[in-house]
Amino acid sequence: MKLNRKKIPVIADAVDMALELKPYEHFTLDNSVPVYSINAGAQEVLMVEWVFHAGNWYEDRNIVAATTNFMLKNGTRQKNAFAINEYFEFHGAYLNRSCYNETATITLHCLNRHLPELLPVVAELITESIFSEDELAIYKQNQKQRLEVNLKKCDFIANRLIDEYVFGFHHPYGRYTSTLEYDQLQREELVKYFERFYVNGKCLVFVAGKPPADLEQQLNKYFGHLPLNRTPLPDIEYNPEPAGTRKQHVVNDANGVQGAIRIARPFHNRHHPDFAKAQVLNNIFGGFFGSRLMSNIREDKGYTYGIHSYIQNHLHDTAWMVSTEAGRDVCEATVDEVYKEMRRLQNEPVEQEELALVRNYMIGSLLGDLDGPFQIIARWKNYILNNLPENYFYDTIRIVQTVGSEELQELAKQYFDPEAFYELVVV
Repeated sequence: MKLNRKKIPVIADAVDMALELKPYEHFTLDNSVPVYSINAGAQEVLMVEWVFHAGNWYEDRNIVAATTNFMLKNGTRQKNAFAINEYFEFHGAYLNRSCYNETATITLHCLNRHLPELLPVVAELITESIFSEDELAIYKQNQKQRLEVNLKKCDFIANRLIDEYVFGFHHPYGRYTSTLEYDQLQREELVKYFERFYVNGKCLVFVAGKPPADLEQQLNKYFGHLPLNRTPLPDIEYNPEPAGTRKQHVVNDANGVQGAIRIARPFHNRHHPDFAKAQVLNNIFGGFFGSRLMSNIREDKGYTYGIHSYIQNHLHDTAWMVSTEAGRDVCEATVDEVYKEMRRLQNEPVEQEELALVRNYMIGSLLGDLDGPFQIIARWKNYILNNLPENYFYDTIRIVQTVGSEELQELAKQYFDPEAFYELVVV
């Protein structure tokens, strides 16, 4: 059929599209480790991610969780760090590890035909990492140097301090690191943490791409016999201890020309009925390039290159955050404009044209987030780790499509009280 290039194609609003989240396939290994899989790949590639409940929520002392996770790839009883990296590179694979507040991950990207050669080495990292003193010394030195460089940056200081103000320094979300803590870190602490939260830890596995037909058998062969998911997680609770002073001004560089601004308040996690509606309000306020904060503070005033607001994606407590960097001489004016936009949302209902734009942006972003198996499994992982129902995706879309201006105005009145926010300027 020949295209008629004189006829304008029909433009459809994203909000009217019927989005579907491809369901995952699920099976359980012999040791009760759950595996969630998305088979949606066009290429012969695969991502396998092992998620351990081994984040800093469970550590007795700061940086133990992050250091343990980092050093998983730095030597086992059979291979040193060089041999491990060379092995994965030889097979054209990429192995990464990351530590978060509640969880820590090992992520493998590879050609699916190399999976039988790579899985046993991943199992080796989980069971036989040795945390050598030499590798630990190198890690400490590198981290201290990196920290010393970062401490000169106002935005780095602002990110550290605002979390402390909102959650408290003794809360896992509010802690930050000092060079002294790296000096005091001992190998025995890492070994103990590794044995408890990796060798005998709680684990979930997520797979996406084009998995082989015998995926379950391969995973069972190398991981189904490990002593995972047998020991209950420790029952640990933290109560936020927010700072008593709401406004802080910190001088980090007396000669600096730029300041970092953070304005944040405690907020509910994803289980609260206001969360999805608040995401709509947040996007109007400062959640995307066309938001009110961007239009006012970047486009109109020219105070900053970019400003955004977001709700942190923590499993337990969370916060609503505004973040930007601005010229030192306009930091206070920038803060005033943020509160001005809050008051506008409290006093004036959002016009339908603006609300339609934000709805289309949010639904369109969801479309992009579902473009490929890796993105689909990432969304399922978020829902599963947050213990959300399977219909959460569709409930959220329904709220985005139907929430009204009056509801958003009431939310703004409830949550945009300036007295509830912690305000920090670091120059």
